[in-house]
Amino acid sequence: MANVTDLTESAARRFDRMMASLERRYFPDAREWVVPRATGDTVEIAIGTGLNLPYYATDVRLTGVDLSPAMLAVAVDRAAQQGRTLLAAVGDAARLPFPDASFDSLVCTFALCEVPDVGTTLNEFVRVLRPGGRLLLADHVIATTTLVRLGQRLLEAITIPASGEHFTRRPVAQLPDQLAVLASHRRTHGAVEYVEARKRPDSVTGGR
Repeated sequence: MANVTDLTESAARRFDRMMASLERRYFPDAREWVVPRATGDTVEIAIGTGLNLPYYATDVRLTGVDLSPAMLAVAVDRAAQQGRTLLAAVGDAARLPFPDASFDSLVCTFALCEVPDVGTTLNEFVRVLRPGGRLLLADHVIATTTLVRLGQRLLEAITIPASGEHFTRRPVAQLPDQLAVLASHRRTHGAVEYVEARKRPDSVTGGR
């Protein structure tokens, strides 16, 4: 019988292969666009197996959050193999286990499509960012072409009941007022979007 470590490694390999296939076809430049913009104390939400790790600057102090302890374990091991220290925390994107204004940057790639409430989650992201901090996102979003949008809605009829995955959201349209968009890019018929936003320096963060 396979042990837990073997099962974790096997699941991680399957996840990585699936993501690599999707990236090559739909968003080959996502990690290169988003991740290098992170600076200072950075938290990555839904870090998974740590596929973004190679793209962070060496001086970034990185914390990874994920709902899955098994995925986090893989990410920590991967970081160590790359000579990087990764602080890991099991947590929910909508209720992060950090004080207000803890981070200079927050990275979230291809995870807001699955959170129960995008607005609540984005407000939580703002809470843990310092004034002037950067929010860095990549996700699949509602497309700009009619035919692709139709396909997305048909796909959601399966994916939302099965796994809670949405294809017709657009997080940038729900950014809280404390954030100002610095840069954005859409590709693949507008169905994939990258966003860099900045928390306004005069923002007041409300605690909980």
